[in-house]
Amino acid sequence: MEIKKAIDIITLLSEGIDPQTGEIISAYTTFQDPHTVRALFLALEALEKLDKSDKRQKRLPENAGKGWDEQEEALLVDAFDNGKNINELAELHKRTNGSIKARLIKVGKIK
Repeated sequence: MEIKKAIDIITLLSEGIDPQTGEIISAYTTFQDPHTVRALFLALEALEKLDKSDKRQKRLPENAGKGWDEQEEALLVDAFDNGKNINELAELHKRTNGSIKARLIKVGKIK
């Protein structure tokens, strides 16, 4: 199940609405119990955070968060020494600008 669909279902349940029929859920069911409603709101909050995290992760470059090996680091240093700027290096290595800056600091190329 997609996160968006789960969010929609839990939202309806927490509002006292049957997600299948759209009808108001009877006041005498577990779904109307205050503890259940609070649990649904907590689940909804967690799913919304997960959805936000997933969307952010999909926007990151392919190599974001991956470790650097010696060969890639050498290529970075060489490209930097040959005049490539941070944006160009980030695109070339499929990493974030912050990652490129951090690596260049680590190898002593920038402060």
